[in-house]
Amino acid sequence: MASTTPTQIDTAPPVSRSKGSTGRAGDKIFAGLSKGSGILLLVIMASIAAFLTYRATIALSKNEGNFLTTFDWNASANPPVFGIAVLLFGTVVSSIIAMVIAVPIAVGIALFISHYAPRKLAAPLAYVVDLLAAVPSIIYGIWGALFLVPHLAGLNLWLDEYLGWTYVFEKTQIGVARSLFTVGILLAIMILPIVTSVSREVFLQVPRMNEEAALALGATRWEVIRMSVLPFGRSGVISASMLGLGRALGETMAVATVLSPSFLISFHVLNPGGGTFAQNIAAKFDEANEFGRDALIASGLVLFLLTLLVNGAARLIIARRKDFSGANA
Repeated sequence: MASTTPTQIDTAPPVSRSKGSTGRAGDKIFAGLSKGSGILLLVIMASIAAFLTYRATIALSKNEGNFLTTFDWNASANPPVFGIAVLLFGTVVSSIIAMVIAVPIAVGIALFISHYAPRKLAAPLAYVVDLLAAVPSIIYGIWGALFLVPHLAGLNLWLDEYLGWTYVFEKTQIGVARSLFTVGILLAIMILPIVTSVSREVFLQVPRMNEEAALALGATRWEVIRMSVLPFGRSGVISASMLGLGRALGETMAVATVLSPSFLISFHVLNPGGGTFAQNIAAKFDEANEFGRDALIASGLVLFLLTLLVNGAARLIIARRKDFSGANA
Protein backbone atom coordinates (compact mmCIF):
# COMPACT_ATOMS: atom_id res chain seq x y z
CA MET A 1 0.00 0.00 0.00
CA ALA A 2 1.52 3.23 -1.09
CA SER A 3 2.17 5.74 1.69
CA THR A 4 0.90 9.21 1.24
CA THR A 5 2.51 12.31 2.64
CA PRO A 6 0.38 15.17 3.87
CA THR A 7 0.28 18.16 1.65
CA GLN A 8 2.09 21.19 3.12
CA ILE A 9 -0.06 24.27 3.09
CA ASP A 10 1.66 27.63 2.69
CA THR A 11 0.17 29.88 5.35
CA ALA A 12 2.37 32.89 4.59
CA PRO A 13 0.31 35.94 3.65
CA PRO A 14 0.53 36.92 0.00
CA VAL A 15 2.75 39.85 -0.83
CA SER A 16 0.70 42.85 -1.65
CA ARG A 17 2.15 44.88 -4.47
CA SER A 18 0.04 47.86 -3.56
CA LYS A 19 1.33 47.85 0.03
CA GLY A 20 4.96 47.71 -1.13
CA SER A 21 4.46 50.55 -3.54
CA THR A 22 2.73 52.57 -0.82
CA GLY A 23 5.70 52.04 1.49
CA ARG A 24 8.14 53.16 -1.17
CA ALA A 25 5.99 56.22 -1.85
CA GLY A 26 5.95 57.02 1.87
CA ASP A 27 9.74 56.77 2.00
CA LYS A 28 10.03 59.15 -0.92
CA ILE A 29 7.63 61.62 0.67
CA PHE A 30 9.48 61.49 3.98
CA ALA A 31 12.85 61.92 2.27
CA GLY A 32 11.50 64.85 0.29
CA LEU A 33 10.08 66.51 3.41
CA SER A 34 13.34 66.03 5.28
CA LYS A 35 15.38 67.45 2.45
CA GLY A 36 12.95 70.33 2.03
CA SER A 37 13.15 71.15 5.73
CA GLY A 38 16.93 71.30 5.58
CA ILE A 39 16.88 73.48 2.48
CA LEU A 40 14.25 75.76 4.05
CA LEU A 41 16.44 76.22 7.12
CA LEU A 42 19.39 77.19 4.96
CA VAL A 43 17.21 79.62 3.00
CA ILE A 44 16.00 81.25 6.22
CA MET A 45 19.55 81.61 7.53
CA ALA A 46 20.73 83.04 4.22
CA SER A 47 17.78 85.47 4.16
CA ILE A 48 18.60 86.70 7.66
CA ALA A 49 22.25 87.13 6.76
CA ALA A 50 21.37 88.98 3.54
CA PHE A 51 18.96 91.32 5.33
CA LEU A 52 21.45 92.13 8.08
CA THR A 53 24.26 92.65 5.58
CA TYR A 54 22.17 94.97 3.40
CA ARG A 55 21.03 97.19 6.27
CA ALA A 56 24.48 97.15 7.84
CA THR A 57 26.07 98.28 4.57
CA ILE A 58 23.80 101.34 4.51
CA ALA A 59 24.87 102.30 8.04
CA LEU A 60 28.57 101.63 7.60
CA SER A 61 28.74 103.66 4.40
CA LYS A 62 27.90 106.83 6.35
CA ASN A 63 29.75 106.08 9.57
CA GLU A 64 32.48 108.64 10.33
CA GLY A 65 34.10 106.47 13.00
CA ASN A 66 35.86 103.13 12.90
CA PHE A 67 33.18 100.51 13.38
CA LEU A 68 35.53 98.10 15.14
CA THR A 69 37.53 100.44 17.38
CA THR A 70 35.30 103.45 18.13
CA PHE A 71 34.01 103.55 21.72
CA ASP A 72 31.11 105.98 21.17
CA TRP A 73 27.64 105.22 19.87
CA ASN A 74 26.18 108.38 18.32
CA ALA A 75 24.34 106.98 15.32
CA SER A 76 21.80 109.82 15.39
CA ALA A 77 24.45 112.57 15.33
CA ASN A 78 25.40 114.55 12.26
CA PRO A 79 27.74 113.10 11.09
CA PRO A 80 27.06 109.71 12.73
CA VAL A 81 29.89 108.16 14.74
CA PHE A 82 29.49 104.70 16.25
CA GLY A 83 31.54 101.60 16.96
CA ILE A 84 31.27 98.19 18.61
CA ALA A 85 34.49 98.07 20.63
CA VAL A 86 32.76 98.41 24.01
CA LEU A 87 29.86 96.17 23.01
CA LEU A 88 32.10 93.38 21.78
CA PHE A 89 34.26 93.57 24.89
CA GLY A 90 31.28 93.50 27.23
CA THR A 91 29.56 90.66 25.40
CA VAL A 92 32.65 88.46 25.40
CA VAL A 93 33.70 89.21 29.00
CA SER A 94 30.24 88.67 30.51
CA SER A 95 29.81 85.44 28.54
CA ILE A 96 33.21 84.13 29.67
CA ILE A 97 32.35 84.88 33.31
CA ALA A 98 29.03 83.08 32.89
CA MET A 99 30.65 80.02 31.32
CA VAL A 100 33.40 79.79 33.95
CA ILE A 101 30.79 79.81 36.71
CA ALA A 102 28.00 77.77 35.11
CA VAL A 103 29.70 74.89 33.29
CA PRO A 104 31.51 73.24 36.27
CA ILE A 105 28.42 73.59 38.47
CA ALA A 106 26.14 72.26 35.73
CA VAL A 107 28.36 69.22 35.10
CA GLY A 108 28.48 68.52 38.85
CA ILE A 109 24.69 68.71 39.13
CA ALA A 110 24.28 66.46 36.08
CA LEU A 111 26.65 63.86 37.52
CA PHE A 112 24.88 63.96 40.88
CA ILE A 113 21.45 63.45 39.32
CA SER A 114 22.59 60.70 36.95
CA HIS A 115 25.01 58.72 39.12
CA TYR A 116 24.82 59.68 42.79
CA ALA A 117 21.32 60.77 43.81
CA PRO A 118 18.69 58.16 44.76
CA ARG A 119 15.87 57.78 42.26
CA LYS A 120 13.36 59.37 44.63
CA LEU A 121 15.54 62.48 44.78
CA ALA A 122 16.91 62.48 41.23
CA ALA A 123 13.54 62.82 39.48
CA PRO A 124 12.27 65.85 41.48
CA LEU A 125 15.69 67.52 41.30
CA ALA A 126 15.84 67.06 37.53
CA TYR A 127 12.33 68.50 37.24
CA VAL A 128 13.27 71.58 39.27
CA VAL A 129 16.39 72.17 37.16
CA ASP A 130 14.39 71.85 33.95
CA LEU A 131 11.78 74.22 35.36
CA LEU A 132 14.41 76.95 35.74
CA ALA A 133 14.82 77.03 31.96
CA ALA A 134 11.17 78.06 31.58
CA VAL A 135 11.52 81.22 33.70
CA PRO A 136 11.24 84.31 31.43
CA SER A 137 14.30 86.51 31.01
CA ILE A 138 12.55 89.58 32.40
CA ILE A 139 11.89 87.71 35.66
CA TYR A 140 15.58 86.95 35.97
CA GLY A 141 16.29 90.61 35.24
CA ILE A 142 13.91 91.91 37.90
CA TRP A 143 15.31 89.44 40.43
CA GLY A 144 18.84 90.44 39.52
CA ALA A 145 18.13 94.16 39.86
CA LEU A 146 16.18 93.95 43.13
CA PHE A 147 18.00 91.11 44.89
CA LEU A 148 21.28 90.17 43.26
CA VAL A 149 22.71 93.68 42.80
CA PRO A 150 22.26 94.80 46.45
CA HIS A 151 23.57 91.53 47.88
CA LEU A 152 26.72 91.45 45.74
CA ALA A 153 28.21 94.52 47.43
CA GLY A 154 29.82 92.40 50.14
CA LEU A 155 31.23 89.92 47.63
CA ASN A 156 32.69 92.75 45.56
CA LEU A 157 34.44 94.18 48.63
CA TRP A 158 35.80 90.74 49.52
CA LEU A 159 37.10 90.17 45.99
CA ASP A 160 38.65 93.62 45.93
CA GLU A 161 40.38 93.03 49.28
CA TYR A 162 41.78 89.55 48.64
CA LEU A 163 41.98 89.33 44.84
CA GLY A 164 42.45 92.97 43.92
CA TRP A 165 46.10 92.24 43.18
CA THR A 166 44.95 90.40 40.02
CA TYR A 167 43.87 93.77 38.54
CA VAL A 168 40.72 92.12 37.18
CA PHE A 169 38.99 92.09 40.57
CA GLU A 170 40.30 95.47 41.65
CA LYS A 171 37.41 97.86 42.28
CA THR A 172 38.45 101.40 41.41
CA GLN A 173 35.03 103.06 41.23
CA ILE A 174 32.42 103.57 43.93
CA GLY A 175 28.92 102.48 43.00
CA VAL A 176 26.36 99.70 43.10
CA ALA A 177 27.19 96.31 41.66
CA ARG A 178 25.77 96.96 38.18
CA SER A 179 28.86 95.61 36.50
CA LEU A 180 29.89 92.98 33.97
CA PHE A 181 30.70 90.67 36.87
CA THR A 182 27.10 90.88 38.08
CA VAL A 183 25.86 90.31 34.54
CA GLY A 184 28.10 87.24 34.29
CA ILE A 185 26.67 85.78 37.50
CA LEU A 186 23.12 86.40 36.31
CA LEU A 187 23.84 84.82 32.92
CA ALA A 188 25.43 81.83 34.66
CA ILE A 189 22.20 81.25 36.59
CA MET A 190 20.19 81.55 33.38
CA ILE A 191 22.26 79.08 31.33
CA LEU A 192 22.72 76.62 34.20
CA PRO A 193 19.54 74.58 33.49
CA ILE A 194 20.35 74.29 29.77
CA VAL A 195 23.85 72.94 30.32
CA THR A 196 22.68 70.71 33.17
CA SER A 197 19.79 69.14 31.26
CA VAL A 198 21.78 68.30 28.14
CA SER A 199 24.77 67.02 30.12
CA ARG A 200 22.51 64.86 32.31
CA GLU A 201 20.90 63.22 29.29
CA VAL A 202 24.33 62.52 27.80
CA PHE A 203 25.63 60.97 31.03
CA LEU A 204 22.57 58.73 31.21
CA GLN A 205 23.45 57.33 27.76
CA VAL A 206 26.77 55.89 28.95
CA PRO A 207 26.74 52.12 28.24
CA ARG A 208 26.05 50.28 31.46
CA MET A 209 28.52 47.61 30.42
CA ASN A 210 31.39 50.12 30.55
CA GLU A 211 30.55 51.17 34.10
CA GLU A 212 30.08 47.58 35.31
CA ALA A 213 33.39 46.56 33.75
CA ALA A 214 35.20 49.35 35.56
CA LEU A 215 33.53 48.43 38.86
CA ALA A 216 34.46 44.77 38.33
CA LEU A 217 38.10 45.79 37.99
CA GLY A 218 37.94 47.46 41.40
CA ALA A 219 37.45 51.07 40.34
CA THR A 220 35.83 53.50 42.75
CA ARG A 221 32.75 55.51 41.88
CA TRP A 222 34.87 58.57 41.02
CA GLU A 223 37.25 56.46 38.88
CA VAL A 224 34.26 55.07 36.96
CA ILE A 225 33.06 58.61 36.26
CA ARG A 226 36.54 59.79 35.32
CA MET A 227 37.35 56.85 33.04
CA SER A 228 33.96 55.96 31.57
CA VAL A 229 31.35 58.67 32.03
CA LEU A 230 33.29 61.87 31.38
CA PRO A 231 35.13 60.62 28.25
CA PHE A 232 31.87 59.31 26.79
CA GLY A 233 29.99 62.53 27.51
CA ARG A 234 32.73 64.99 26.61
CA SER A 235 31.30 65.94 23.23
CA GLY A 236 27.83 66.23 24.75
CA VAL A 237 29.10 68.57 27.47
CA ILE A 238 30.77 70.71 24.80
CA SER A 239 27.52 70.89 22.86
CA ALA A 240 25.61 71.79 26.02
CA SER A 241 28.12 74.49 26.84
CA MET A 242 27.79 75.98 23.36
CA LEU A 243 24.01 76.05 23.72
CA GLY A 244 24.41 77.91 26.99
CA LEU A 245 26.96 80.25 25.46
CA GLY A 246 24.55 81.04 22.63
CA ARG A 247 21.95 82.18 25.14
CA ALA A 248 24.53 84.16 27.11
CA LEU A 249 25.71 85.99 23.99
CA GLY A 250 22.21 87.01 22.93
CA GLU A 251 20.53 87.67 26.28
CA THR A 252 18.77 91.03 26.24
CA MET A 253 16.25 92.01 28.89
CA ALA A 254 18.00 90.53 31.90
CA VAL A 255 21.25 92.28 30.99
CA ALA A 256 19.50 95.56 30.22
CA THR A 257 17.79 95.47 33.62
CA VAL A 258 20.94 94.81 35.62
CA LEU A 259 23.75 96.63 33.78
CA SER A 260 24.51 100.35 34.00
CA PRO A 261 25.52 101.02 30.38
CA SER A 262 28.58 103.10 29.59
CA PHE A 263 30.88 103.26 26.58
CA LEU A 264 34.13 102.68 28.40
CA ILE A 265 36.31 99.59 28.32
CA SER A 266 37.63 98.58 31.72
CA PHE A 267 39.31 95.32 32.68
CA HIS A 268 38.13 95.92 36.25
CA VAL A 269 35.05 93.74 36.00
CA LEU A 270 33.71 94.95 39.37
CA ASN A 271 33.40 98.55 38.22
CA PRO A 272 29.92 99.67 37.16
CA GLY A 273 29.39 100.15 33.44
CA GLY A 274 29.95 98.38 30.18
CA GLY A 275 27.63 97.19 27.46
CA THR A 276 26.67 94.24 25.28
CA PHE A 277 25.26 93.92 21.78
CA ALA A 278 21.82 92.75 22.83
CA GLN A 279 21.52 95.25 25.68
CA ASN A 280 22.48 98.15 23.43
CA ILE A 281 19.96 97.15 20.74
CA ALA A 282 17.16 96.81 23.30
CA ALA A 283 17.98 100.14 24.95
CA LYS A 284 18.34 102.25 21.82
CA PHE A 285 16.01 100.70 19.26
CA ASP A 286 12.85 102.64 20.20
CA GLU A 287 14.49 106.07 20.26
CA ALA A 288 16.61 105.55 17.15
CA ASN A 289 15.73 107.00 13.76
CA GLU A 290 15.85 104.95 10.58
CA PHE A 291 19.59 105.33 10.17
CA GLY A 292 20.13 104.61 13.87
CA ARG A 293 18.25 101.36 13.47
CA ASP A 294 20.48 100.45 10.54
CA ALA A 295 23.46 101.03 12.81
CA LEU A 296 21.94 98.78 15.47
CA ILE A 297 21.32 96.15 12.79
CA ALA A 298 25.00 96.40 11.88
CA SER A 299 25.90 95.55 15.47
CA GLY A 300 23.37 92.72 15.30
CA LEU A 301 25.19 91.38 12.25
CA VAL A 302 28.39 91.17 14.30
CA LEU A 303 26.53 89.26 17.03
CA PHE A 304 25.10 86.96 14.35
CA LEU A 305 28.58 86.23 13.00
CA LEU A 306 29.97 85.78 16.50
CA THR A 307 27.32 83.17 17.24
CA LEU A 308 28.09 81.34 14.00
CA LEU A 309 31.80 81.31 14.84
CA VAL A 310 31.13 79.93 18.29
CA ASN A 311 28.94 77.13 16.96
CA GLY A 312 31.42 76.40 14.18
CA ALA A 313 34.23 76.12 16.70
CA ALA A 314 32.12 73.75 18.78
CA ARG A 315 31.50 71.52 15.76
CA LEU A 316 35.23 71.41 15.03
CA ILE A 317 36.01 70.43 18.62
CA ILE A 318 33.41 67.67 18.56
CA ALA A 319 34.64 66.42 15.18
CA ARG A 320 38.18 66.11 16.51
CA ARG A 321 36.94 64.09 19.47
CA LYS A 322 34.74 61.57 17.69
CA ASP A 323 36.42 58.80 19.62
CA PHE A 324 34.72 60.13 22.76
CA SER A 325 31.26 60.47 21.24
CA GLY A 326 28.39 58.08 21.70
CA ALA A 327 28.45 57.16 18.03
CA ASN A 328 31.56 55.06 18.54
CA ALA A 329 30.53 53.51 21.83
